Amino acid sequence: MMRRATAFAVAAAALMIAGKLGAWLATDSVSLLSALADSVMDVLASLINLFAVRHALQPPDREHRFGHGKAEPLAGLGQALFITASAIFLIVEAAGRIVEPEPIRQAPVGIGVMGFAILVTAALVTYQRRVVRLTGSTAIRADSLHYASDILVDIGVIVALVLAMTLGWGLADPIIAILIAGVIIHAAFRVAKGAIEQLMDREFPDEDRERIRQIVLAHPDVLDCHDLRTRRSGIDSFIQVHVEMDRSLTLMRAHEISDDVEARIRAVFPHAEVLIHADPEGIEESMPSFARR
Repeated sequence: MMRRATAFAVAAAALMIAGKLGAWLATDSVSLLSALADSVMDVLASLINLFAVRHALQPPDREHRFGHGKAEPLAGLGQALFITASAIFLIVEAAGRIVEPEPIRQAPVGIGVMGFAILVTAALVTYQRRVVRLTGSTAIRADSLHYASDILVDIGVIVALVLAMTLGWGLADPIIAILIAGVIIHAAFRVAKGAIEQLMDREFPDEDRERIRQIVLAHPDVLDCHDLRTRRSGIDSFIQVHVEMDRSLTLMRAHEISDDVEARIRAVFPHAEVLIHADPEGIEESMPSFARR
């Protein structure tokens, strides 16, 4: 599903480039140029995603025992850079049009092309979100975020063309292009933030950590748990926890309990690698204390 989602994204962006290029040549609209530049960046970003997802899905090997999942957030950072670069280009181009306005030609052609682009993008985003729900892929989520922002971009272009065509507001075109650039930069920030959190091994959200604690403590032979550590790497997750048991248990019984707890956690977090450390009840351990920020 992840491979298909990235391939569909590349194909959809290429189709929209062809349509927007023709519409821009016909209208000479700077807001339409902004949408075209955004689609060009989409193709580059989606190509990065295509290769990153293929690499991230490779199984662990001798040199990468924890897998290749970090390829996904690295691709997300690359996307954020591409998206920001396209936004800067739009701002510069739009500023020039404010200083030296130019008339919009054949606005209906541009409106028709942008309406088609919205339909294609909406279908792609719907599919990508389904893939994200099933896989939790960071790269696909980043792709979906900036394609969703493209819908706002395309709507903005239609508004600019309608205002220029019906009311003669030529300045609406570069002003809306600058607003579109702001939307693109916001999307880039969200993509970069999510990627950096994964690369820095950020903990799961508090509600997920509490859920893991409840799963562990629900086992009848578990007396307590501590030192829960979690992180994500692409679609994979890593969960480590110390589990306290009756000190009179045999090593074999402690192993069986640990396996059972691991299976229960994996039932809720299917892409997780779970590591259970068995502790005898009441043992004193030196553990770091982290203040809540």
